[in-house]
Amino acid sequence: MGQIPFVKMHGTGNDFVLIDARKRRIQDPARLAARMCHRHFGIGADGVIMILESTKADFRMRIFNPDGSEAEMCGNGIRCFAKYCYDAKLTRRKRFEIETGAGIKTVECTLTKATVGSVRVDMGEPVLQRERIPMTGPPGMVIGEPLQLPDGTRFEITAISMGNPHAVIFVEELDNFPIAKYGPQVENHHLFPNRTNVEFVKIKNHREIIMRIWERGAGETLACGTGAAAAAVATVLNELTGRSIKVGVKGGTIKIEWRENDNHVYLTGPAVEVFRGEWPS
Repeated sequence: MGQIPFVKMHGTGNDFVLIDARKRRIQDPARLAARMCHRHFGIGADGVIMILESTKADFRMRIFNPDGSEAEMCGNGIRCFAKYCYDAKLTRRKRFEIETGAGIKTVECTLTKATVGSVRVDMGEPVLQRERIPMTGPPGMVIGEPLQLPDGTRFEITAISMGNPHAVIFVEELDNFPIAKYGPQVENHHLFPNRTNVEFVKIKNHREIIMRIWERGAGETLACGTGAAAAAVATVLNELTGRSIKVGVKGGTIKIEWRENDNHVYLTGPAVEVFRGEWPS
């Protein structure tokens, strides 16, 4: 029986198992991800990321959630991906392109001594039109729209796609918010045909927010890069913050800038290697 080498990494506490699959065929990545991600019987992670060859960019990234579903994009995961590629000398360029399920993303690495300490990701333009998020209902943007849950609770949501769907909800109290109660109800709401990630956001001031994340297919996580980007866009759409803010999550802080000149969202945050090992194939 062979062994699958892996690297465990995290971006602001959002942790991943990375596998170099450029020359190794993974027969059933969904099943492998479910086993590896298990917190008690596996390595423990919020997802498994595979490094692959690309015909369109420098590398290709695939990411699988703990429930085996495949995500289109992950802002924290792609930073870990970029660090892996540079630190492993798969590329000598600090700025390069990565093909994802949400299109090609450009990353720029900042070194701490000889290894990558942080990564800035060009997340592209936010998708604001309902049908492209996707979300059912009349055409247009979803900004502060009422959403009734199966238990009768009503929230106002702002829906955005950053390559994957997000529902942003502003709350007054965050620490004791019952995210495990409401997160799954929003994630699986019938208005979201592909389910959705959910961000519960508290505004601290014009330049800073804090949030908790319920990730589609993973549950509550310590951070979510695309979620931080979506939350930042939502605060601007609701005229609550400026276009350059800090987003506090349980795992640390992410910087987000939604630029007016190109309409792109830029995410900057750390990427950390935790340990290496081998998994029986």
